Amino acid sequence: MLAYVIRKLLYGILVLWGVATLVFFLFTIVPGDPVRMMLGQRADEKDVQAIREELGLNQSIGKQYLSYLNDLSFLSFYTINPETTDCRDVPPHVSNSNDEDVQRHVSTTFSHGVLGLKVFTIGNTAIVLKTPYLRYSYQSKRPVGTILSEAFPNTLLLAFVSIAFAFVIGVLLGVLTAIVNSNFLNRFTLFITTIGMSLPSFFAAILIAWLLGFVLRDVTGLDMTGSLFSVDDYGNGSYLDLKNLILPALTLGLRPLAVITELTRTTLLDVMSMDYIRTAKAKGLKKWRVIAIHALRNAMTPVVTAVSGWFASLLAGAVFVEYVFDWKGIGVVIVDALDKFDFPVIMGAVLLIGVMLIVINIVVDIIYGILDPRVRLG
Repeated sequence: MLAYVIRKLLYGILVLWGVATLVFFLFTIVPGDPVRMMLGQRADEKDVQAIREELGLNQSIGKQYLSYLNDLSFLSFYTINPETTDCRDVPPHVSNSNDEDVQRHVSTTFSHGVLGLKVFTIGNTAIVLKTPYLRYSYQSKRPVGTILSEAFPNTLLLAFVSIAFAFVIGVLLGVLTAIVNSNFLNRFTLFITTIGMSLPSFFAAILIAWLLGFVLRDVTGLDMTGSLFSVDDYGNGSYLDLKNLILPALTLGLRPLAVITELTRTTLLDVMSMDYIRTAKAKGLKKWRVIAIHALRNAMTPVVTAVSGWFASLLAGAVFVEYVFDWKGIGVVIVDALDKFDFPVIMGAVLLIGVMLIVINIVVDIIYGILDPRVRLG
């Protein structure tokens, strides 16, 4: 079992390295100069060169790539600053920055043994155990890690509520259509699953926001846009506004709802035709007991598999939905960064989503390996 876990972890590390490599080269060879995008096309050439040197963009692609991987790694190599006694050993394009926010982040990350711990030194090179450093925003000069840590909980909450809604409603509809012989119910379920699978998320978001947040606003009491916290009209700060979660969660949960409903119905019908179910009925057990205790438990295995996969996908697929509803999550951060050509923020957000997908898949694979030894042999 230990060998199986180690193999999955190594596989996840390789996939993450591939994602980081793809992200780096995609945004490094992108047409256009990010410094010109930041300063404008009429910027002074000396200012452009100074910022390119500060960001390390004057180095070769190979050196930039190794520096990027070094920043992302938990175990990194940095040159010791001889003027200090603590471990402020950071890449040149960061240490040369005069921005106070950047220097504060560097000091917090790589000194005092809090987030950065100097393991040992070789000459003037320190081996540092630290948290991954995602650099800082071109526009706001804030650490990318801080920006993402503020937005990610909203995305995580939205994905969790969406998949919970899809699971509960999907299982109920799937069970009802499997055990109740009703033309109306079958047609209604078919309509829901067809709409859920065929309607693109961004179009569904616009349609639901317009219908439930504008046309029927007096009935629903919901707004077209809004995040987890709303600003008080009387100047008393912000307050928790959970009703703003309803429309984006409904939109994001439509597609997994369709999949879970159809999967539950199909697997439950297959299980109900098995011999042990007929034996349970022959013993005189009530129908609801047979379904709830015997049939549904075995039918839930593929459904749980689908839920785990969809939860990971919702974290990545919430970009358009968050943007339409102005839900302050990773999606809004990505769109805003794309609009401003803030490449470090985009790269950090993509990496964060990739890490979540990889971690969830590894956890699911390990659980499968525990439950079914045949998976470990495969």
